Amino acid sequence: MGPRAIAMGGAYVAANQDVSSIYWNPGAVVQSGRSEFSFVNTDWLVGTKFRWFGLVLNLDGDNAIGASITDMDYGQGDVTTVASPEGTGETWSAADLAISLSYSRRLTDKFSIGGSVKYINQRVYNETASTVAFDAGLLYVTDLSGLRIGMSMSNFGGDMTLSGRDLLNRVDTDPNNSGSNKTLVAYLKTDAWPLPLLFRVGAAMDVVKNDEVTATVAVDALRPNDDFESINLGGEVGWRNILFIRGGYQSIFKGGQAPLSSDKGQEGLALGAGLQYQFEGFAALSFNYAFQKFGLFGNLNTIALSIGF
Repeated sequence: MGPRAIAMGGAYVAANQDVSSIYWNPGAVVQSGRSEFSFVNTDWLVGTKFRWFGLVLNLDGDNAIGASITDMDYGQGDVTTVASPEGTGETWSAADLAISLSYSRRLTDKFSIGGSVKYINQRVYNETASTVAFDAGLLYVTDLSGLRIGMSMSNFGGDMTLSGRDLLNRVDTDPNNSGSNKTLVAYLKTDAWPLPLLFRVGAAMDVVKNDEVTATVAVDALRPNDDFESINLGGEVGWRNILFIRGGYQSIFKGGQAPLSSDKGQEGLALGAGLQYQFEGFAALSFNYAFQKFGLFGNLNTIALSIGF
């Protein structure tokens, strides 16, 4: 989520100190020291749309609260049946939605923790599934050249189960017995499935930092419950806190494959850039862009507009 993180190859659990911390590491939300609003848009896979809205309010430097809305729009299509293969005149649609509330606290000048509670909803035509989940994270800033160590756990919560009116069917409970009621209404039971629990641990370090140039490198290790472990690697170079150039590579060693193996998945190289302008005494306006190669699915583009105040 977010062009800065995408352009850095997803190596962001310790590098993030902005509003996108709500997603990557709620323990880092308070570290930015300011309030911020951001809107993110991605033309996602096979014609889908991903949008994210995030707001962080820094209360007093030691406490911060945040909120976000994640929307995945799968678009719509024609409803077809065996009798009407060209369409019935109806349309179907599908979408995912997550709404989160976050809190982050700075325990010391170097250590902060935080968490989020999320309502998650998935809709496919007339069926829906929903649950509540939690995220947690922490960030520790060491004395070694700005080395930051972060950890986060995402999507700890209940299972999802689809329900809706299309699961109502008329059945004959005893077709071998003549005279039985053939119009009893039954409700089809669907299987539950767990949320994709994800544990991240990572480090980020400013290898160069002066009034002109800042260069940051970051690395994350990922442990999901529904996929192979992998490593993300990325970096960012900033000039006068105005212009930023980023690059990264994700899913390294996924499934035990070589870093550039075609068997490791579709993710890979990512690049991006950002511009930030500080209005004196008012706010900072930033625009960020990321380009991501996604194998057989082609290339993806993500943009974000943020206002810090």
